[in-house]
Amino acid sequence: MINESLFYAKILLFGEYGIIEDSMGLSIPFNHFQGKFGTPKGEPTEDQIRSTKSIAKYVAHLKKMQFSGELPCKFDFPRLETNLENGLFFDSSIPQGFGVGSSGALVAALYASYTINPITADDIMIGDNLNELKHVLSLMESYFHGKSSGLDPLICYLNLPIIIKGKGRLDTVGLPVQNAEGKGAIFLMNTGAPGKTKGLVEIFLERLKEEGFRNMVRTELNKHNDSAVKHFLKGEMKPLFVSVKEISKLFLANFQPMIPQKIEEVWRNGIETNAYYLKLCGSGGGGYVLGFTEDLDRAQTMLKEHSLQVIYKM
Repeated sequence: MINESLFYAKILLFGEYGIIEDSMGLSIPFNHFQGKFGTPKGEPTEDQIRSTKSIAKYVAHLKKMQFSGELPCKFDFPRLETNLENGLFFDSSIPQGFGVGSSGALVAALYASYTINPITADDIMIGDNLNELKHVLSLMESYFHGKSSGLDPLICYLNLPIIIKGKGRLDTVGLPVQNAEGKGAIFLMNTGAPGKTKGLVEIFLERLKEEGFRNMVRTELNKHNDSAVKHFLKGEMKPLFVSVKEISKLFLANFQPMIPQKIEEVWRNGIETNAYYLKLCGSGGGGYVLGFTEDLDRAQTMLKEHSLQVIYKM
């Protein structure tokens, strides 16, 4: 029996890169995109065959990790390998390299469907289960990114908003009710090309060795990021935008090549006009960027050449 449950995308609203240096973070499910396991109904398509081969390669990696003792969970590999022989594929609408959790959804689906005695959503508040689950998922996702916090697959698995409190402490959290009639919004803007997480994270980790950059992240970026999380959760929109503007300025000044050159002018224009503020969504380099605006109509007019998708009204 194949678990055909849906696993949704995620969006890290706050904390990109900063959470590596113990800033707060806030990640939410994004139900516009999703993925699930399936098997061909007839002759498999090229995409399905490609997915099956990709999963089989990943499963071989997980098998080595389990047998070497690196993974603190047990997979039902015989059932998984039988399903792969029957054409198991991951049917996903989540764009790859766009910062919304394409690998996280696959990791979550594999964990949910093929681990023996998985930690369930009902168990996460018992003892240290939430952090244990995040640790397991981070080990699984490291295959894709070189280093993973485990947060993306955790959100995809639980389908709940998660707050990162720093120092690795996590909790579930409620979000402010959206204001459907509000003029303000958070939106995704498509840069038109995928990014590559692994290389960019390595660049960031290398730059952390520079004292000036490290101090900027630990003091300025983390301070404004933590303020943004707190203001957003309290529904304090005016101070939220003050913090988001500072985050946007810090990213523009310090995070190349995370910001694609072709949108630098658009990024800067938002800051100078106060019409909208852009920040990274995922590791950057392409994919989506997040936008925050107090006047959605104005932002849409100014960004009419770009594809925007509203994810939260306020």
